Amino acid sequence: MILDALMNAAQEELVECEGIGPERAEAIAEWFRDDANRELIAELRSLGLRFVTGEEERPVEGPLTGKTYVITGTLANFTRDEAAALLEVQGAKVVNSVTSRTTGLVVGEEPGKSKLLKAEKSKVPQLTETDLLRLLGRS
Repeated sequence: MILDALMNAAQEELVECEGIGPERAEAIAEWFRDDANRELIAELRSLGLRFVTGEEERPVEGPLTGKTYVITGTLANFTRDEAAALLEVQGAKVVNSVTSRTTGLVVGEEPGKSKLLKAEKSKVPQLTETDLLRLLGRS
């Protein structure tokens, strides 16, 4: 269950979620480490509250399921949002920051220097737009 995974997630794992920065990840991890909060969740479950994701919020399954990508710079054939949507349709997760668990960094023109440096440091493969097209089955 997603809540169980969240309850046991380390701060480093939480940072990889889109929209969660280091401070928020620390606050979430601390909240779930508190025994009183865990007891509250157990009590809510015993009262019948179910913590489930609606069908519309569940991730898409596809050939890129389990893969995580970051996009930086300007792409010639797509906006970054369009490229992200195409990756997500294939099951990939697209996030804003590079970590050691990132599958690949799609690099367009004028990429963000910090993302490039973090990708190099973490040994994350850098993909060109041609690589992206191949990944999407469009070349």
